[in-house]
Amino acid sequence: MIVRLAGQPDFPGLLGLAAQVEHWFGPLVGEPGFHTAVRDHIARAAALVAVSPEGDLLGGLLFGAEPPVHHVHWLVVSEGARGRGVGRELMAEAVRRSVRGPGTLEVVTFGADHPGAVASGARVFYERLGFTPAEDAEPGPEGGSRQVYRRTLD
Repeated sequence: MIVRLAGQPDFPGLLGLAAQVEHWFGPLVGEPGFHTAVRDHIARAAALVAVSPEGDLLGGLLFGAEPPVHHVHWLVVSEGARGRGVGRELMAEAVRRSVRGPGTLEVVTFGADHPGAVASGARVFYERLGFTPAEDAEPGPEGGSRQVYRRTLD
């Protein structure tokens, strides 16, 4: 697997990843705001993709920072690649590329009562990476609960 900066040619593939998780997150693929966010992250070198040696898109991540706080804005691993370390590698590369000095890494994920909390494995994934649950966040566009997860960076 190769983790690299996303380029404009990756845009359709990132939309394809988004389509795989709309049942949990609500509409993304048809939303102009989502398109703008993805294109903006790509232009700012704040989007990563994981690709197989054959060139298949395995996952994508949008990242941002307001030091000392850094944010995972979006992380998706393709259905066929889940459980193979793709998300872990994307997270490690985002931190390596973007974090300088101590700070905090935050992500908003499903609340404990959201149907996607267990099915997606997101909460367990972040906990295994050293994140801890924090305050509730605004509900998602589909109305489901959300929660901030936070990790201290040395």
